[in-house]
Amino acid sequence: MNGANAHGLGLVGDIGGTNARFALVDFDGPDPRLIEPTAYKGEDYDTAEDAIEDYLAKVGVKHPDQAVVAVAGPIEHGAVHFTNIDWRLSEDSLRRAGGFRNARLINDFTAQALAAPRLSPKDLRQIGPLPTSGEGDLAIIGPGTGFGAAGMVRRHGCDTPLTTEGGHISFAPVDEIEIEILRGLQAKYGRVSVERILAGPGMEDLHVLLAKIEGRPVEELAAKAITEGAVAGRECCKTTVERFCAILGSTAGDLALALGARGGVFIAGGIAPRIIDLLEASAFRERFEAKGRLSDYVKDIPTHVILHPHTALIGAAVAMTPDGQASIS
Repeated sequence: MNGANAHGLGLVGDIGGTNARFALVDFDGPDPRLIEPTAYKGEDYDTAEDAIEDYLAKVGVKHPDQAVVAVAGPIEHGAVHFTNIDWRLSEDSLRRAGGFRNARLINDFTAQALAAPRLSPKDLRQIGPLPTSGEGDLAIIGPGTGFGAAGMVRRHGCDTPLTTEGGHISFAPVDEIEIEILRGLQAKYGRVSVERILAGPGMEDLHVLLAKIEGRPVEELAAKAITEGAVAGRECCKTTVERFCAILGSTAGDLALALGARGGVFIAGGIAPRIIDLLEASAFRERFEAKGRLSDYVKDIPTHVILHPHTALIGAAVAMTPDGQASIS
């Protein structure tokens, strides 16, 4: 679209440790919708502002009314230093970069939480015996470049996201192998958070550590190669992905307990869709439900993988609406 000023248009963004995604939102029609969603590699830009300016130039839009950008990292005083990429972004610099009247940063998993209740069945893959009921509080987690977590409190028809940094809670091993994994990661990092395992770099460390623990030759592989090898049936990669899925199940169950997510746990991020058949066949759900005296509590909680590629953009668009309750297509 070519235009001078862009009345009625907003920019939404989703900036993580690897990719920066943007779209326009048209609020003039009865149903707000995403326009021209586009992904960029963060490594191709010196700053987040450069990527935003490039996108606006690409779509030929000057000065949209407003912007909401979801960012991977804690926001303090309207600014973020990204956790997994050496970028900084503030609401002031965002406003200047795009000439926006209003600009706002939200946590990327706050955006995922805002989108989750608005996803259709075709956007989800059920893992385990229970479909989502559409009722009750939610937890949204996600392994990708990092590991994000958020909640959604649902009361009287109103959805309120709960922003967290739950990806940085401590890793809790449940068997001897995971105790050895913890020791190996402690030697490398000191404190071991969930993100040290349940993210792309964590999967790479896990692959090396499992080989050492099991006395196999150590082969250092990128996370993409591990997931592709596992899907292709390569045994050493399958071992890594199966352990990854089991730990993901334990962590998802822990966060369901912590957030009281009786309405369901949604798994976002880039990794789960790539290994979805292995995830479904893994110990994920068994470990999710293995909560001792509270096992019956979590057995009644559904779990789903999010398949929609732009959920954080949808959530950012929802945050842009006056009441934060709109449906975005």
